[in-house]
Amino acid sequence: MGDPAGVGPELIAQVFRLQPSWSSRCVVVADLAVMRRAVAQSGGLLPLAVLEHWQQAADLPPRCVPLLPLPAMAELPPLGQVSAAAGRAAASAVEVATAAVLKGEAAALVTAPIHKGAWHAAGIHHPGHTEMLQALAAAHVGCTVEQLPVRMMLSNAELHTVLVSVHLPLRAAIDAVTHAQVLQTLQLTHRHFVQVLSRPRCRIAVAGLNPHAGEGGLFGREEIEHIAPAIAAAQAEGIDAQGPFAPDTVYMRARRGEFDVVLAMYHDQGLIPVKYLGLEQGINTTLGLPFLRTSPDHGTAFDLAGNGNADPSSLLAALRAALAHPDGLP
Repeated sequence: MGDPAGVGPELIAQVFRLQPSWSSRCVVVADLAVMRRAVAQSGGLLPLAVLEHWQQAADLPPRCVPLLPLPAMAELPPLGQVSAAAGRAAASAVEVATAAVLKGEAAALVTAPIHKGAWHAAGIHHPGHTEMLQALAAAHVGCTVEQLPVRMMLSNAELHTVLVSVHLPLRAAIDAVTHAQVLQTLQLTHRHFVQVLSRPRCRIAVAGLNPHAGEGGLFGREEIEHIAPAIAAAQAEGIDAQGPFAPDTVYMRARRGEFDVVLAMYHDQGLIPVKYLGLEQGINTTLGLPFLRTSPDHGTAFDLAGNGNADPSSLLAALRAALAHPDGLP
């Protein structure tokens, strides 16, 4: 459900209004009172079908919201406000839903937006969804977090970009640009497109870290010492990776169709181009998990919560991407 004080719950209600046939395919993990409020905010007259277990959703009629309820919150959190109670409830929803996909009770996971400040207030030590899902999956398969590397991919109809690092301060993100990190990101990207999406190939453009991709070492040596050697190692494994290219033009080239995906060296280098093209159809996909996870490419939008103006397009796109792979990952 995402943060119950944000737009996530009402966007979920809108989705089931727009796609009534999804009632037998999608289950919402949420607080009952939160979803009742969300349904009322989005126009009412949309029944909530409270389930005891996941399998009951398959027999539901259209035009209802299948709900696997969380333990009830003591009180509804105020809309548009950061609260520890909302953070705890959002994290609980992630834990319950992730357990279901890890046990094979569900094929994929779609997450509505959480508020990192609310998670922090609730004592959740993970910076965001990506890190929590990585930790939960690693614990399930019995390995360390380091042994289950994940990456974030942001996509829309015109552009895909994968990040070498995610939620790091910029100084730390620069230090994360290593041969091992870049090569691992290339491997995860190739695997997702070729194995998960069943593409015949994946043409990966690698952005440089520095202006003009370092200009032969004049503006930095990361391209020479780390990025280019990682590309060469990936090519030796049969991965179609090219670069490093100047980061200020590589996205235009990918948008023109030269490449299938751009590998970005840090968070904002990759997310600004995708989000500039529009949040409406943006999707966040976590690469490397043992299940398929997508989410909308926007935040909790506290300023819009409850006023009926939130746009469900990105959540619809994230759900369509998940439903396109009903068996989860190979």
